[in-house]
Formats: sequence, structure tokens, C-alpha cells
Amino acid sequence: MAKFLVELLGCTLPDKGRDSRFECKSQNYIGLKHVSKHRQGNMPQTLPFGSMFGPAGFNDNVYQSKEEGYGGLRYHDNNLVSGSLEALIQHLVPSVDHYPDRTYIFTFLLSSRLFLHPYELMSKVYQMFVEHQRLGDPHADKIRVRKIAPKIVQLLTEWTETFPYDFRDDRMMRSLKELTHRLTIGDEVCRKAVQQMMQGLIRKLAALSQYEELLVKINATVAERLTVLKTKPQSIQRDVLTVCNDAFSLAQQLTHIELERLSYIGPEEFVQAFVQKDPLVNNKSRFSDRKKANNLEVYVEWFNRLSYLVATEICLPVKKKQRARVIEFFIDVARECFNIGNFNSLMAIISGMNMSPVSRLKKTWAKVKTAKFDILEHQMDPTSNFYNYRTALRGAMQRSITAHTSREKIVIPFFSLLIKDIYFLNEGCSNLLPNGHVNFEKFWELAKQVSEFMTWKQVECPFERDRKVLQYLLTAPVISEDALFLASYESEGPENNMEKDSWKSLRSALLGRV
Repeated sequence: MAKFLVELLGCTLPDKGRDSRFECKSQNYIGLKHVSKHRQGNMPQTLPFGSMFGPAGFNDNVYQSKEEGYGGLRYHDNNLVSGSLEALIQHLVPSVDHYPDRTYIFTFLLSSRLFLHPYELMSKVYQMFVEHQRLGDPHADKIRVRKIAPKIVQLLTEWTETFPYDFRDDRMMRSLKELTHRLTIGDEVCRKAVQQMMQGLIRKLAALSQYEELLVKINATVAERLTVLKTKPQSIQRDVLTVCNDAFSLAQQLTHIELERLSYIGPEEFVQAFVQKDPLVNNKSRFSDRKKANNLEVYVEWFNRLSYLVATEICLPVKKKQRARVIEFFIDVARECFNIGNFNSLMAIISGMNMSPVSRLKKTWAKVKTAKFDILEHQMDPTSNFYNYRTALRGAMQRSITAHTSREKIVIPFFSLLIKDIYFLNEGCSNLLPNGHVNFEKFWELAKQVSEFMTWKQVECPFERDRKVLQYLLTAPVISEDALFLASYESEGPENNMEKDSWKSLRSALLGRV
């Protein structure tokens, strides 16, 4: 999938062999800074994702740990840059006088799945906790256990809240229940905290299951309506303008869909999308059983659907005047998406209008006032690594930070480019250093990028839902690229021999099937 997205953007894949020194090429130095001693018995505040990383990429409110000199961890200028896997796990597990900073917890839980399965990590956390607190010993210090138990519960709460899909694995749920059972023996406060944590986890997993069931129903409806369109074209009379002729309203409903689909993407899905294939195992991912959700792929499919829906709406009208009207309408919708901060729908609309079956309709485009479209294309111009778009994105991010209304908080990035950025970060830096240490400097940068996304996806859409418009956007039939070309040729005839040959071939193939 990663390769597909990069090729979709017209980018070349990096040469994995060029970084022989295993050095991270990131311009920003990312690290975790230990600056203050954690007070015994106090629990750290759960920070919002937006405040996890400072401008330099690390959090300034990090707790000094007595494990700072623990064998296997390496610091540079007081920043953690690498460590053995076992030492990093050790740093994750709380003790009486140590609780890892939330920045570290998020970064390690995100990246550790590149080296071991989440249930294996949970098992190691359990084992280290038992060893450190001597819970296997009937004469264990109960006071010591009561000091550490709330911190372990806090760690587990961070895990279940941020990476709930890990717990779709029965092995994870078993380990979680076993560990929390031992933590809560004779401790009513911990028991209530664990109960609250489990209720939150169950709600998240139930919501994901309901969402997946809804997607199945939507896809079934799409397939059914496409079949009707192919067999009885005249039976489907509605087009986008009959459903919603107000550009701002349509942009609002597109934003509803974007934010809903963003909200279900787990941060781990970015990492798992780029796990290397093992050529010795039938090209299957070595960690294929780790994938517990497909929300990232679903979101990419939505982008493609919207692009094809735009192209379908433009190519199907018989009259040139109607086609021009649809184009101008979608230009206005795209402009409203830009103003809202919905860059993904904006780019999908532009992509749809730039598809060859649409762009070749010269007589239609001659009737369109394209000045607004030219401005939008300039904003999303891919040259200089999408410099104009990135400038606009930074503006939207700044607006979100200082927002006074929920509408101002909306930041929906051009998703394929976000994935491309993360992909190149992954490809440009090695996971392991020559000494066998985990390259944690790389994972700080990875976590910083993903944490920005986590902030954006938590925004609730402030606009009123229009069920009729939403249903149309999600289930209206879209036609294939070949069918789009055929419709385009039927509207404006072939201009050269190559187009004539293509038209004859498509008529023979498509109309022959019908």
C-alpha cells in the first residue's frame, strides 16, 4: 500500500541501500529530555496530544528516572537517542520512584511493534513487574506493591486509550486481565480505576466493530446501486446538484465523512503499513497477524471514491452546459473545503477534475470560469514538495492551536502526502544501529508526526449532519475509468486516431458486456 501511495503522488522510492551508515537524515533533532525529578507517589498528568512534543520534538515536562544510567540506554545532551530493546522495555515499566513520561510511552508503544508483537511486550511488562516487586513471593512488601500498582494501572490506561486495537487480540486481553487482577487484590482504589479503564476499552472496541459493520452495509449498497446503473441507466436520475446545490453545505458534509473516518485510524496503523515483507514467507508480512484494523486503507479508499464521484458527476451529463455547471459547483465546493481546513477532500476533488476523461472535455471547460480553480491548483501544486500546501497546512495548524470555536480547530491533512512523509522517514533511517541498539532518535520523529495526526483526528465536526447528502456521497454509484472515458468520448468525440481506437475498443468491450 505504501508503494502505491508514493507512486500515486508521482514520487520515486528512496534507495534503501544508500544509507549505509544507518544515520537518520531528519533535519530536526528529536529526543526526550530528562529535566526534573519525579516526586514519589504523584501521578503525572495525562497531557493532550498537542502538548506532548515541543518545538524541538520532545516534551519539557519529563520525569528524571533513576534508571538514567541503566545499562543499554544511550543519551546525547541529556536526550535519549538509542538503547537495547530490553533496556527500553525496562524504562517503560514504572517503579516506586519512576514513571515514564507520556511522550516516551507513546513513542515506545508505537515503535516497539516493529520488533515484537504487542502481546509479547505486555508479557514482558508483566514479567518485569513481577520480578521487580517480588509478587511471586508471599512475603512481598505490601506497602511497596500499593505504591507501584497505581502507576502500572496508569500505564495500562495509557495503552488501552491510545492503542485500543491491540486488545482485539485475545492474548492481549488475557494478559491484561491477569495483570490487573494481581494489581487490584485488596486495593479498592485500583479496582475502581481498572474497572473504569476496562469500560473505556470495551466502548472503543465496540464502536470500531459497529463502524466496520456500517462500512460493510455501505459497500453493499454501493455495489447494488452500481448494478442498477449498469442495467437500467435511466432509473437513477439524481445527481449531486439535485441532492445539494449549496457548495458550503456539501463541503460541510464532506468534512463529516473525513473526520469520522479519521477518528477510527489507530496510530499503530501508520507503523504497520510499512512493516517490511519477508520474502521467505510467501511475501507475507512477518507481522501480518498484528494488523487488527484496516481503517487507514478504508480512508485511502474514500479519497479514491470521492475523486471518481467527482469525475462521474462531470462525465455523465449529456449536455455541455450541465457538465460545465457541475465543474463550477465542485470548484466552489473545493474552495469551501480549503477554507474549512479540509485539505483531503480538496485534493480529492482536484484529482477528480484532473482525471483524463474530465480534462479532455475542452468544449466543456471552455464554458467554465477557471480562475478560482487555477488558484486552488496553485495551492495544491506538487512542486517543491508541495510547498504551497504545506504553508497552508501550517496556517491551519496555527489557527487550530489558537482556536476560539470548534470550526477553527479543523485540520484534515492531504492524507496520501502525510503517509508519504512517514514512509520516507521510515525508509530514510534504519530501525537498528550498527551496535544493535534501537534507533530511538528516528522514533521520536515518527511519534511527533503521528501525534500531530492524533490531535487532528480528535476534533468533533461542528456542522449539522444532513443524512440525505451523506447517504448520497457515500453510496451514489461511481463508474470505472474505462466507463468514464467512454462517457467522455460520447459527450465530446475523439480528436485523434489514438482516441478513436480507444473509443471503438471501449464501446466493444463495455457495451458488449451489457
